[in-house]
Amino acid sequence: MRTINKLVLAFFLFAVSLANAAPPIPGGGGNGGNGTGSPASPIDMYVYVLGIVAIGFIVYFTKKYKSVKA
Repeated sequence: MRTINKLVLAFFLFAVSLANAAPPIPGGGGNGGNGTGSPASPIDMYVYVLGIVAIGFIVYFTKKYKSVKA
């Protein structure tokens, strides 16, 4: 393999190992959850809206591309 291929492969392996790294679980006697009852991240509240917007963009740009191509 060429040198650039080896470097790219090493970079991706390093990136994947960092992405899969889990933070340590703190010890102690907790209740096992986050305790606040809030969603894990603020984007969780908008997942359905973001999905609908994404589908809208797909339809819009598909129709736009077909009209330019024809």
